[in-house]
Amino acid sequence: MLELRHLRTLIALQETGSVSLAAERVFLTQSALSHQLKQLEAYYQQPLFERKTQPLRFTLAGERLLTLAHELLGRVAAAERDVARIREGDAGELRVAVECHTCFDWLMPAMDSYRQHWPAVELDIVSGFHADPVSLLLTQRADLAIVSEMEAQAGVVHHPLFAYEMVGIVARDHPLAEKKIWQAADFAGETLIQYPVPDDMLDLWRKVLLPAGVNPPRRSSELTVAIIQLVASRRGVAALPYWAVRPYLEKGYVVARTIGDGGLRSELYAAVRSEDAPLAFMQDFLATVRERSFATLPGLTVLAG
Repeated sequence: MLELRHLRTLIALQETGSVSLAAERVFLTQSALSHQLKQLEAYYQQPLFERKTQPLRFTLAGERLLTLAHELLGRVAAAERDVARIREGDAGELRVAVECHTCFDWLMPAMDSYRQHWPAVELDIVSGFHADPVSLLLTQRADLAIVSEMEAQAGVVHHPLFAYEMVGIVARDHPLAEKKIWQAADFAGETLIQYPVPDDMLDLWRKVLLPAGVNPPRRSSELTVAIIQLVASRRGVAALPYWAVRPYLEKGYVVARTIGDGGLRSELYAAVRSEDAPLAFMQDFLATVRERSFATLPGLTVLAG
């Protein structure tokens, strides 16, 4: 029997192109997801995708079920929003504050999708970069804050959004371009080009440089494209989210390298006031952010709730 969970699995497979990543997306072990797929294929008596392709390639039968998944899950989500509007009303206010400069790359598309779902909700971004966006929640100047750490605070609830890899970027003809993996010592003597934020808000500083006692000279810029340009001109090196720099990598402006043996992983959470967390329009905003981000940004991984 075909169930909604099967349809969600198929979409996760399509978006990740990998059984292991799809399993992570739907909170199953890889073996459990493989078993689910085998049951589904046994039910239809034919394969749904080709297992030896990378990324996965769906068969005609799999493509047909994918079409159904997108149509049906969209209708289910719309019905659930309608029921929530009946229960709670369809209006509200949702002011978003951010502490990361690259947040706007994925936040704006998510907000565009959300406005179609909740046209009566007044949705806005609190202008400017905020070093302490949670304080805006507690003083009623924002309703949701995008943060990189979960710090327990009375009256605030944190919801995981996603994790991603930070990569080192360097000019193509720079000596560090020859190294596939950078360690803290590789940053010594290099100018580190970064956003103008305190060091303790940078994962590169907190997780890599500070423990190793490395403190390179700095240069800052507000814009990602300006950082890329400075790096390409050999004015320094930088550490940026992979999904933010991929377009520049594809054009050959710079090259990206892994930071640390296991890679440098960063995380993003949404902080909201405790009393606002159950609101349907708030929950749907979080779901929309995750859905749009995983569908469009490369290299994201799931954060446990």
